[in-house]
Amino acid sequence: MRPTAALTALLSAALAATALTACGGGSGSSPDTVKISFKQSTDNSVKVMDTYLTGIKKQFEKQYPGKKVEFVPIKAADSEYYTKLQQMLRSPKTAPDLVYEDTFLINSDITSGYLKPLDPYLAKWPDWNQFIDTAKSAARGEDGKTYGVPDGTDTRGLWYDKQVFAKAGLPADWQPKTWDDVLAAARAVKAKVPGVIPLNVYTGKPVGEAATMQGFEMLLYGTGDGSTDPLYDTASKKWITAGQGFKDALSFVETVYKEKLGPDVPDALDPNIMTRVRGELLPKGKLGIALDGSWLPQDWLPGSGHEWPEWSKRLGLAAMPTQAGQAPGKVSMSGGWTWAIPAKSGNPDLAFDFVKVMQTKANAQKWYIANSGIAVRKDVAADPAYVSAQPGIKFFTDLVSSTHYRPAYPAYPKVSTAVQEAMESVTTGDASVDEAASAYDDALKAATDNQVTEK
Repeated sequence: MRPTAALTALLSAALAATALTACGGGSGSSPDTVKISFKQSTDNSVKVMDTYLTGIKKQFEKQYPGKKVEFVPIKAADSEYYTKLQQMLRSPKTAPDLVYEDTFLINSDITSGYLKPLDPYLAKWPDWNQFIDTAKSAARGEDGKTYGVPDGTDTRGLWYDKQVFAKAGLPADWQPKTWDDVLAAARAVKAKVPGVIPLNVYTGKPVGEAATMQGFEMLLYGTGDGSTDPLYDTASKKWITAGQGFKDALSFVETVYKEKLGPDVPDALDPNIMTRVRGELLPKGKLGIALDGSWLPQDWLPGSGHEWPEWSKRLGLAAMPTQAGQAPGKVSMSGGWTWAIPAKSGNPDLAFDFVKVMQTKANAQKWYIANSGIAVRKDVAADPAYVSAQPGIKFFTDLVSSTHYRPAYPAYPKVSTAVQEAMESVTTGDASVDEAASAYDDALKAATDNQVTEK
């Protein structure tokens, strides 16, 4: 997931062996062993999670003599990881004791009864007071109980290549004020820098939630005044059908691909496009602008397999502007991951003991820096060593003031899929914006049992 240093051959072999049990060999086989599942890079190039957890394992086993940690990594792309994890959570024979849960999926898993409420543990854990409220809410179910401990958040913005911009006659300190400014820069790159993809906006079902969150929602949440959620009406507890803002966001995506400002459509719809953006297109100067997340530098640090020491000098950062520059002028989306205990875990107490070791201030700070994450602990966020640890941390942390969180209710994963389908249809040209919006409305009604309201 995130890079820092390579593991030893012995550890790699051990992880490979435990990976074979990812869909079998459940928790509770020993009351002295805690089994932990997390997402592992499909090409073994990004090992920051492996490295970090290995260090925590050593601390834990020293602090709790006689107790052991067993890793059960799931090597898969994001969408496959969610599917495999949910399969494991269904049975005590396959459920691990601790799992890494994306905040967008947690409420769905809560509703399915896959996760254990953590409130009794949290009430006795003083460090819980250090976590910011928005991060806590991301792991809270509709029943008011908390089902996960957040390990950081993220924000999103525009990464741009200063050398490409210089060739296109664009400023090194580029800060677009409107969507039109973003498109104008992409058109300049297309006209003056052949062989470079002007702009990447993730789209379509193959890249899953990245299309919804890094792509569509970064547009949609910049269409209004920011005072209300454009996807979900909290007052009526209903999902919102495709209004003008929704259509405008689709129009932006349509423009990118119709004008050939983005990757070729087959490449854009390749499930590996995210890996290519981070590991190939940006480092090799083949992409002008990337609408992407705060975590990208994890792929460029030593030991990542995609080392790129020059990235902080080569790339500039700009906030994604609102559609017409209306207040607050910029937009970001935030998500993040949590550590959760499966309802069918055999060793929940031991699992939370591991969480407490993992989430000390020192260990949390080490993790935020290693994985290019945004701190969710107040004491870490206030630490100058964190703020200055890596270029870009301050920029992305400052975006928290204008960020938005997905309405991650149980129906959200299906709603997200409907968004991806709408994006894909305008990307390929198989549907007009109006047709895609109408199809979205139909899919939204089906996904939410017709719990919808018109914008």
